Amino acid sequence: MDFHSPALSDREWVQKAFSSSRTDCCEYCFGNIYMWSDIYNNKISNIDGIFVSADFSDNPVFCYPIGNGDKKSVIKALIEYAKSLGTVLSFYGLTEADKLELESLFPEKFEFDETRDFFDYLYRTEDLAELAGRKYHSKRNHISYFENTFDWKYEPINESNIKECLLLNEHWEKLNRQKNPEEINEEHRAINKALADYFELGLEGGVLTVQNEIVAFTFGEKLNDNTFCTHVEKAYGDIRGAYQMINRELARQLSNKYEYINREDDTGSEGLRNAKLSYHPHRLIIKYSAVYKG
Repeated sequence: MDFHSPALSDREWVQKAFSSSRTDCCEYCFGNIYMWSDIYNNKISNIDGIFVSADFSDNPVFCYPIGNGDKKSVIKALIEYAKSLGTVLSFYGLTEADKLELESLFPEKFEFDETRDFFDYLYRTEDLAELAGRKYHSKRNHISYFENTFDWKYEPINESNIKECLLLNEHWEKLNRQKNPEEINEEHRAINKALADYFELGLEGGVLTVQNEIVAFTFGEKLNDNTFCTHVEKAYGDIRGAYQMINRELARQLSNKYEYINREDDTGSEGLRNAKLSYHPHRLIIKYSAVYKG
């Protein structure tokens, strides 16, 4: 099996595989895979038109295959491939539909577990753009403060401001690295990689400025025809309302193109979970892991 690090030249065939099997999960975004590939030693393979990826940082763990083709044969091959590496086949990121499909292909051959830390948060774009109703009262308060206090502007990321996003990423990393040096350093590297190939990856996002200085930026990419996936949201924490503003403005930028925004998972972080729940997701995308029992 030809597992290799994702390159920009892989984007076309990977996206073709993704579009052939509509999914709402953040794992199936090429830009997301590409930007984190150095951190998690992610590698990908095209097996008879089916996309397979795996985290090779320890014992390999595979993302559930996607694309048109003989998926049963591919999974059989993966079982043998894992065995050749001295381990058993493990999948992550299975939706309820994936779980049912795998069980139908291999009855009682896999053990499944819900992975709450990796549930995706799916929001209605309109909800994030309008923040209407009592449940968003505190968000509107922060935004009102920002709008009334600062001379601000929002614009899409473009050739003229992308270098400033890189500078903000550098500064933000220095200000926050003591909180979790390893994790923040990894995120810093992944963001830099995405920004370096931003336009080639087809990413979309925006910057928030105060008196012409960038104080926040965000970006992501198309997940499917009606869903956008937000990969990164960075703002200076000491500027009240900056995070709420960049969130709202991106949703407004996307409102005519996408019905939903996937803001990915919370990785089990209590603070991140509370923050994502505070925006009242339309639904959580339940995910499972699966381990081959033989």
